[in-house]
Amino acid sequence: MNTISTTMNNHHRSASVRDAVALYEERHKATFNPKAALIDMDGTLLDTMKGHTLAWHRLATELGIEATRDEFYLYEGMTGAATINKLFRRAFNRDATREEITELYARKTGYFNELPKAGTIPGAATMIETLIRRGIKRVLVTGSGQLSNLERLDTDFPGGFAADMRITAHNVSRGKPDPEPYLKAMALAGTSPCESIVIENAPSGVEAGVRSGAFTVAVTTGPIPAEEMWKAGADMVFPTMTAFAEALPDLLSNNRL
Repeated sequence: MNTISTTMNNHHRSASVRDAVALYEERHKATFNPKAALIDMDGTLLDTMKGHTLAWHRLATELGIEATRDEFYLYEGMTGAATINKLFRRAFNRDATREEITELYARKTGYFNELPKAGTIPGAATMIETLIRRGIKRVLVTGSGQLSNLERLDTDFPGGFAADMRITAHNVSRGKPDPEPYLKAMALAGTSPCESIVIENAPSGVEAGVRSGAFTVAVTTGPIPAEEMWKAGADMVFPTMTAFAEALPDLLSNNRL
């Protein structure tokens, strides 16, 4: 299956959506009837991943841990504690203590907040507006607990996410790629997997969505190639959020409300 191109005409895009839905229904032996969108934040709604990767790389360098900036794109969706433990296991053969996690995540957050404010992902606002207009419930599902970003959502996406429709790092014991965040999001929305669309931009988040049983869409908003999203099990992969926003009405045409 090829990545959807923004140059595809409406007929071909619709056919591709239909094919993806048909494959999903065949695999899950269930009818796809979308009623909720479960949406990642960093790199999906907010163009913050450049800042996060810089902050994580700065922290790792200060700790004397060899790391590349790009590897932190692959950890997107994991909780801060999980990312710190991944570094500690590699460098020190142990998990970080609770006190180390608290102190180091605070440092990383401080480094991020020193950077210029990131914008929103082009096309994300259109996606949210379409979901609102079509009566689709929206649940934020992020591995972040960073208030500076969470507090932006009401301003950047007015009416997009109710305060009680958000799953963050504070609400889960196992972050992405574990399906727990998306299963908890379905519980908030009151939907089953075949009534849920996961919208992600990183392989770990895609894997979490697929493992939850939801129809999982990946958008390549960063340097991770589309092939990695397909490997993680995505049902569809789009080259930009704008391309996905254009195809979203076709996907929601399966909604039978």
